[in-house]
Amino acid sequence: MTTARGRTSAGLLPVRVGEAGAIEVLIAHMGGPLWARKDDRAWSIVKGEYDLGTEEPQAAAAREWREETGSAPPAGEWFDIGTVRQSGGKVVQAYVVLVAGDIDVDLSAGARVMMEWPPRSGRQVTFPEIDRVEWCGLDVARRRLVAAQSGFLDRLGELA
Repeated sequence: MTTARGRTSAGLLPVRVGEAGAIEVLIAHMGGPLWARKDDRAWSIVKGEYDLGTEEPQAAAAREWREETGSAPPAGEWFDIGTVRQSGGKVVQAYVVLVAGDIDVDLSAGARVMMEWPPRSGRQVTFPEIDRVEWCGLDVARRRLVAAQSGFLDRLGELA
């Protein structure tokens, strides 16, 4: 949503300890043709916009998780890891949830967006907001995530 302070989003970053004892995070690849062939900087935490005046960020993060993944947020204790400001000015509030094992998501039930594609064709096409999710180590996530969001990875050490 747009507020007097600019656009705000809230999201959730599931974290687990992988087989080799390394920390892994679950991130989402942005859907649609603009991102289809991109990997670096084409991923995000599962997040979405909210209105600061009418919704709490943690509630917004849970709502967005349900909307975008088609599934309930993972069970577990949530930890606030602060905010980052993305290059377009949007402020993103994130929460970490520690999970054991895998997470089931139903992306076929997730949110979709409509856009003109190809550009200037007059043809409206619907695409999923996110087209896949993947567990990955911190080094891979740092390369894949939208640049500002890698700041969330830096904060994971503060939870230990």
